[in-house]
Amino acid sequence: MPPESALRDGQPAGYSLIETMRREADGTIPRRRRHVDRMANSAAALGFAFDRQDAENVLDGIANDEALRVRLDLSANGRIGLTTTPFVAVPRGTVWRLAIARTRLDSADPLRRHKTDSRAVYAQARSEFSAEAINEVLLLNGEGELAEGTITNLFLDFGDGVLATPPVAAGALPGVLRAELLDQGKAVEARLVPSDIARARAVFVGNSLRGLIAARLEND
Repeated sequence: MPPESALRDGQPAGYSLIETMRREADGTIPRRRRHVDRMANSAAALGFAFDRQDAENVLDGIANDEALRVRLDLSANGRIGLTTTPFVAVPRGTVWRLAIARTRLDSADPLRRHKTDSRAVYAQARSEFSAEAINEVLLLNGEGELAEGTITNLFLDFGDGVLATPPVAAGALPGVLRAELLDQGKAVEARLVPSDIARARAVFVGNSLRGLIAARLEND
């Protein structure tokens, strides 16, 4: 049974919706509205109860004067949880080392279009490589196309001034940073395969928490 029908048939969801964002020391949250919008849209699609004002109040109630990693959790009954930890930025000049997992992503799974804590496939892909040797692991879909990383979206620079990123149809999560870059015309969706990484002038992975990070694919 598709995950999207579970709640409507009275079955427990078995997962929560999540949003992970960065709260600056001055209290601002980059792309805050986009994060809350995504949670609201996913809640509506999956049948979760969601009170937007409750989510906004939780974010407004954070009392801290340091940069934070903020995670909102939404359960099916509408309960909103909050977790905060100190945010550590990726140092300038950092280049993440990438690898491609043997684990494949099911691009037809409707849950892949929503940010949830149902992350078994990502944990399996991540476990294929040492965290000391590889910073991020990319997943392919069943057709061998690039989909996304375990915690990031993928962006390739082919030298035309616009970044190419895998489409949602390939299995990519509609990330918040990704959506902003698409809306700004700084990125376009494109079907990509592993060999495209080698011909790209530059490779980036990114998410709303960390921004864009330069990367390179490590040889097998």
